[in-house]
Amino acid sequence: MTHAASSPAHSLAALLTDVTVRQQLGSAEPLIQALTLDSRQAGPGTVFFALRGAQTDGHQFIAKAVEQGAAAVVCEQVPAELNADTLYIQVADSAEAMARMAATFYGHPSRQLKLVGITGTNGKTTCATLLHKLFRELGYHVGLLSTVQNQIDEQVIPATHTTPDAIRLNELLARMVQAGCTHTFMEVSSHAVVQHRVTGLQFAGGVFTNLTHDHLDYHGTFDNYLKAKKGFFDALGKKAFALTNADDKRGPVMLQNTAAARETYSLRGPATFRGRLIENAVHGLHLEVDGREVQFRLIGVFNAYNLLAVYGAAVLLGEDATEVLTILSGLTSAPGRFEPLLAQKTRVTGIVDYAHTPDALENVLDTIADIRQPSQQVITVVGCGGNRDAAKRPIMANLACQGSSRVVLTSDNPRFEDPAVILQQMQAGVQAQDLGKVLTIPDRREAIKTAVALAQPGDIVLVAGKGHETYQEIQGVKADFDDRKVLQEMFDLLGK
Repeated sequence: MTHAASSPAHSLAALLTDVTVRQQLGSAEPLIQALTLDSRQAGPGTVFFALRGAQTDGHQFIAKAVEQGAAAVVCEQVPAELNADTLYIQVADSAEAMARMAATFYGHPSRQLKLVGITGTNGKTTCATLLHKLFRELGYHVGLLSTVQNQIDEQVIPATHTTPDAIRLNELLARMVQAGCTHTFMEVSSHAVVQHRVTGLQFAGGVFTNLTHDHLDYHGTFDNYLKAKKGFFDALGKKAFALTNADDKRGPVMLQNTAAARETYSLRGPATFRGRLIENAVHGLHLEVDGREVQFRLIGVFNAYNLLAVYGAAVLLGEDATEVLTILSGLTSAPGRFEPLLAQKTRVTGIVDYAHTPDALENVLDTIADIRQPSQQVITVVGCGGNRDAAKRPIMANLACQGSSRVVLTSDNPRFEDPAVILQQMQAGVQAQDLGKVLTIPDRREAIKTAVALAQPGDIVLVAGKGHETYQEIQGVKADFDDRKVLQEMFDLLGK
């Protein structure tokens, strides 16, 4: 994509202020109106960046960009044949040059915002989303750049990558500045650091959540993955803060070479921001945070860390600790992600989750196992989508049996498949000793109603598979169906 500025054309010399140029060849310096890394979007007044990617090498498309009329080409290797009307700029790293030029092109928007980056394997989306919600509640205009979506206050801009490319990123930040945003919270992926997508940005702070084995297909080794995360903290300025999870063994490593103020959070030991887990229950977390006892709506130890990271970042941004905790206590996570509903009379807890793969279902059931009391039954409603991977169907049913007292197998989005066939394939995964605890009810509404009817006071009903979806797809028709609404309806109907 070409990203044009709302500001007037820039001289190329001005755009190259922060870039180390090896050599410049070709025509006189043109005025620049747009930047692109897609040769198809190149044209007059455009700079084309030839990036070396994992799949393709942008240098192969220089001729195409020139043919389209590109005014300038930024590359690491100058082509053998040069066009007399094009300016060629050779640099050591095209991606780094692009990031620095994009920041200049859009007027360094990150310097006009309090920009906070969140990095780590898990928790990035939750932390960024909670910070966005928190600062909106505190009365600020706020930007969000996350895996799920990008937002300018309430305006949603679809996300394609955890961290957009440097041109798109600076354009989005410029739009946020234009909309009056004072703060922006963004996820920073390890890929983004290595690929220089965040180079040239000025961060007010960085937050580290945790590190587990991930993306090794890209980084090759765990050490490279660790270095990528650490690279983000190494680049932070003296006026920024670096907030890390002291309970993660990789946490202190992040602070080793940073110029930023070194801050920590912990549930286990001394830290700048100290939390203590009092209770992790189905109705939420009860924590002591810096000496104050607070009840939160989020569930699970992983969320205790997320809340502590968000609290710490907010205080480091100058917000009042008591006000931050008050607002955080009322916030919920992303829709349909371990979303709890409570039946008022019987204290039966409903949990709606998007888990529609074996791995996701196992994680949800493990989290419930951590928080449930021995007396609490877990009743799971689960199905599998039609026209999708059939191999997972018996596995999903087996996992549900392993982690639940009772299981109701039902339809998910059958699409163009016969629900009876899908359920038959799921039933094949039920072990002989578990047959007595499984019911099969093809109608999803009836299945949820049955699960709620089976629940005794204090039990947990998990409705898995559709999460935030508000429809059920049957034979090409999407009918209204929201697990959360249906579950609440059944609590009310059955006097729960």
